[in-house]
Amino acid sequence: GASLDGTRGENHDPETHIIPVALNAIKNNEEFTIYGTDYNTLDGTCVRDYIHVLDLAIAHILALEKIIREPGAYTYNVGTGSGYSNREIVKTIEEVTGKSLSVVDQERRPGDADTLVADVSRIKQDLGFDPQYSDLKTIISTAWKWHNK
Repeated sequence: GASLDGTRGENHDPETHIIPVALNAIKNNEEFTIYGTDYNTLDGTCVRDYIHVLDLAIAHILALEKIIREPGAYTYNVGTGSGYSNREIVKTIEEVTGKSLSVVDQERRPGDADTLVADVSRIKQDLGFDPQYSDLKTIISTAWKWHNK
């Protein structure tokens, strides 16, 4: 994601994250590659836990407040506790942008797990963390605003 108004966002060179790669592909009318359609998931594509950058920042603030209250070392997984498949990413990008993405399926990359989702029980219990911006539509909508600036 990006800031809610789209004024700040991620810009890596080279870009490797699925959402900005797919948004760049749709913006530039290029093909987008999905690596692996044989995962043990509902639609055959891998599933990952995505968190909006604003929720990530909130998690860091909560952790800092905890350290101030109770000095020590703590370990937390930051995420939503649920995941989205690559096909769900594509579908939501098409819904948000109103454009079709040209998808090419390739073999999976060695070592990629079927599903990677954070166990967020500890951060929720200890810090009261509850992501507010991490639904897929918000993540993609804010990133799309950023990519169009």
